[in-house]
Amino acid sequence: MMYPYMILSDETEIVHSHIIEENGVQCVEVHFECPSEEGFDVARCILPSYTWIKREGFNDKEIDKFDKFLHCNAHLLYKYAASGGIKIA
Repeated sequence: MMYPYMILSDETEIVHSHIIEENGVQCVEVHFECPSEEGFDVARCILPSYTWIKREGFNDKEIDKFDKFLHCNAHLLYKYAASGGIKIA
């Protein structure tokens, strides 16, 4: 299950998984997707290792920006992943 997190000003949508237990470590997958002329640019990262497991269309500068974003938002992504996504009234 993926939960919506945020849409950036350039239309990049960020969604995250629920908590995934792997070898005793709580992980969250974060997916970035942005419309492009060819369809969509996509990237997927696993926390807490910050390992990029998918990357299509985004350049190194964009991935660096996403990496910094993840480091600043990881605590919130874990919080919302544990509670089933952001609760909006």
